[in-house]
Amino acid sequence: MSALGLIAGGGELPRAVAQAVRASGRAVFVVPLVGSVTEDWVADFPHEFLSPGEPGRIVKAMKNAGVTQVLLAGRVDRPKFSEMKLDAKGMLLLPKAIAAAKKGDDSLLRFIVGICEDEGFTAVSVAEAAPALVAQDGLLGRVVPDSEHQADILKAFKIVHALGALDVGQAAVVCEGLALAVEAAEGTDVMLARIPSLRESLRGTADKKRGVLVKALKPTQDRKTDLPVVGVQTVRNAAAAFLAGIALEAGAALILDKAAVAAEADRLGLFVTGVKP
Repeated sequence: MSALGLIAGGGELPRAVAQAVRASGRAVFVVPLVGSVTEDWVADFPHEFLSPGEPGRIVKAMKNAGVTQVLLAGRVDRPKFSEMKLDAKGMLLLPKAIAAAKKGDDSLLRFIVGICEDEGFTAVSVAEAAPALVAQDGLLGRVVPDSEHQADILKAFKIVHALGALDVGQAAVVCEGLALAVEAAEGTDVMLARIPSLRESLRGTADKKRGVLVKALKPTQDRKTDLPVVGVQTVRNAAAAFLAGIALEAGAALILDKAAVAAEADRLGLFVTGVKP
């Protein structure tokens, strides 16, 4: 099997994908995007740092590495096009890239993947390349959500799907039927950090955990580019927000290191579950 070409943005996901793919016996060639990737994990893999404005060089690097399938994973910040390094192909495609960025981050990601497909690569999703990371239906630890938690999960899914249709975010927190927070451009971690500032009558406490975090795929989202992600730090942040647990859309969300996430959730007394809404 040919090497997988991984165009890597920021965050924990690209490293988890690269490690999972390598563990499956497949080689990985990484293109860390300048301005988005600062982590040193890429040194463990064949790689070449390139700018999002250098699609010609990205294509050439992957072809030289024998890549036939391409995956884009991680957070890609909307670039400052006036400051971005461009190659000849990047200059040619710049107007289309700017137009895509104005439509939202998902459109920009689809644009980058589309360039690769136009060059003959096959774009694959994380679920296809690293199925071990995909959230499954059911519990991932020993803590079980009760009926009240189940009701909050269902409402949070409705909120995420409704706002996701407007490309707002992938996550929401609901406590006893009340929406406490929704995710926008700030991301899940910052959203969770707001919860403790609410009055105690609305949220959980250190003595009594209440409320749930739900992460789900936006209806407009491309499964090949940006699935919702939960890791050990997400569990810790949810515990710090006094939540009772986390629910993910089964088959449409990712869990980084399932064993570690389950162990941390059990230690902190939270449930983590995959749900088919």
